[in-house]
Amino acid sequence: MPVVARMVMALTALPIHLRATRATIRTKIAVTAIASSIALSGCSSRPTEGVLSPTVIAAPNPTVTEGVTLIAATNRAKSKSGLGYTREWEKGLHFERYRFSVPTNRDGTNISYPNSKPKPGRDYLVTGRENLTADDFVSKIVDDPAFDGTASVFVHGYNNSFEEALYRTAQMTADVDAARPPVLFAWPSAGSVMGYVADRDASLYSRSELTSVLEALGESVKIKRITLVAHSMGGFLSMESVRQLRLNGRAGTLGKLQIILASPDIDVDVFRSQITDIGDLSTPITLLVSKSDRALTVSSLLAMRRERVGKVDVHDPIIKEAAKSDRLRVVDISSLQSVDGLGHDRFASFARFAGTLAETEAQDRRILGNVGAFVFDTAGSAVTGPFQVAGEN
Repeated sequence: MPVVARMVMALTALPIHLRATRATIRTKIAVTAIASSIALSGCSSRPTEGVLSPTVIAAPNPTVTEGVTLIAATNRAKSKSGLGYTREWEKGLHFERYRFSVPTNRDGTNISYPNSKPKPGRDYLVTGRENLTADDFVSKIVDDPAFDGTASVFVHGYNNSFEEALYRTAQMTADVDAARPPVLFAWPSAGSVMGYVADRDASLYSRSELTSVLEALGESVKIKRITLVAHSMGGFLSMESVRQLRLNGRAGTLGKLQIILASPDIDVDVFRSQITDIGDLSTPITLLVSKSDRALTVSSLLAMRRERVGKVDVHDPIIKEAAKSDRLRVVDISSLQSVDGLGHDRFASFARFAGTLAETEAQDRRILGNVGAFVFDTAGSAVTGPFQVAGEN
């Protein structure tokens, strides 16, 4: 494939006068092999902005659920057609509310996008959308009949188009069975395997916009808790925005935050620095990690073998000390299903077991209510703890 060929050339090209060591050669081979897997995993057709056009479904239809509602906040530029959003950066935010129909018999975390002949029993479908202003963004959340005092924000990761991030949010919302409308923060990822560096720049560019979304939610007296869920590079963006909240003196918003970082693509030392700047939070940060995440292996190798937070080993004694000193809950999700072939999208499966987490926490506050390390079993039906440091903290 052309994209694989270009990636191999980019990763293996060296000046003639340099002599590669055996370690360097092994690293290049590993990166090339895994990067090729990433490219191949993205070779299936990706959704176009056409999937954002609302579809009318004749009611009643037993093949679909009642559907889910979500709100998108994005600093992507609008497409020329005005239907979708591009990878171009834009100052300021666009807000929209979307309504989805969801297939009753879903294939796990796989998402079937509609084509020219949409099938409600097979496809996730946009059934309605409306533009929102910055002023009524929060009111649409707190005035929703299902609002329960919690606002949820999802921040997608590297190599995501707007359409992919939107539909993934709909899938997770359906699986977690959340009636209240979550918020997708869609930063301008290039949506390309080759766009890693561009995406890192775009995530940094988006810090102020995500910060403004969190501040707006935090200022509402009706919102008692803000759950911030971020995946991959979105975790790096989210930590930077939370750090900015601290620098801006937004203690009220920080006090409402519950942060969940799924497979965070963050250098371990950068993460420790971010935690130091952020300071104490009322709720420990939760990390969803997996040693077998091959996408983060690529990230680590490209960063001169610097470790990523999303690949930590929960059985490592160093992690116990880090959990204790930095007040972290580290959850190993390696047993959960991955559909991307890289083990980097297990967070999407995790949404199905959010109820299990809540139930476990309610039954045993010593486990998930405190800091430590925990492992999901293969069915996602139980959590065991390699260690817990709550009593020592």
